Amino acid sequence: MKIAVVGCGAVGSYYGAKLATLNEQVHFLLRSDYEAVRRRGVLVRSPQGDFRAFPRCAQSPQEIGICDLVLIGLKTTANEQFKGLLPPLVGPNTAILTLQNGLGNEEQLATLFSEAQILGGLCFVCLNRLEPGLIQHQDHGQIVLGEWRRWPEPRTHSLASLFRRAGVPCKVSADLERAHWEKLVWNIPFNGLGVAAAAGYEALVNAAVPVLRSGPCRPTDALLKEPCWEALVRELMNEVIRVAQALNLKVESRLADKQIARTQTMGAYKASTLIDFERGQSLELESLFLNPLRNAREVGVQVPRLQALCRVLGALDPGARRVHESATPKSG
Repeated sequence: MKIAVVGCGAVGSYYGAKLATLNEQVHFLLRSDYEAVRRRGVLVRSPQGDFRAFPRCAQSPQEIGICDLVLIGLKTTANEQFKGLLPPLVGPNTAILTLQNGLGNEEQLATLFSEAQILGGLCFVCLNRLEPGLIQHQDHGQIVLGEWRRWPEPRTHSLASLFRRAGVPCKVSADLERAHWEKLVWNIPFNGLGVAAAAGYEALVNAAVPVLRSGPCRPTDALLKEPCWEALVRELMNEVIRVAQALNLKVESRLADKQIARTQTMGAYKASTLIDFERGQSLELESLFLNPLRNAREVGVQVPRLQALCRVLGALDPGARRVHESATPKSG
């Protein structure tokens, strides 16, 4: 297969490197990491065994051309780049697989391409990009793969088989929307509270408390260590589950317990939103938090913890602060 990876951060680099070990024709679309990956390839450090892969490197989609599969690992804050990056890679038979967080990514792709070409994948994995071409894999790695608004096709199972041959556990879901919400049960509390902890517990439970950065962020183990933070994790998880169930999705009520048990094996893992925050980058607010909140309001489910979390994250978001600062007239 000819495969293009667009968005070569932790997720795109890890799964792209896995596929490259199969000797498939894997192309990485790169900007700042181009020289490092071109010279040294991608090194993945993992408790399952370190490995290095050597994908083909390009600086423009035109250099790559039309592919059989386009794998999207972009941050959702960069989705406005779809129309510039993807068309040179996509022909009438190209499968487009987004591995991005949250809700709304498939819908944005469908404004540019046929719905029949679009798939979604949910990655249950602990990864960090340490430097250009260096990925730290800490735990897990499974992908749940599904067609957008369609039953699984033969190509869905073929792609799942491709990932499995590369050493990636991969399941096919007949209900991609349900799979999205099952992932949100983990993403919303651990990505959200990891950052919001910087404003303190009181800012999350008392709307009268101003949102100011006053303390450290919290990785997953710290959120589960103290009873008050673990309670917030569970309350958020249960809110997300209730919204999913109100949407007639078969998300089981016991999923919170399962997700917490899975998280306890991760150690001090920093979720992607926390890393974005520490680097001063825009947070994936729309896809991960605001879209689920809109869904809750549409089905009439009360989600006070999610609403408070969105308020705090909106105030802390480095991207929002930059927009505010650029719009503020300078004195003198």
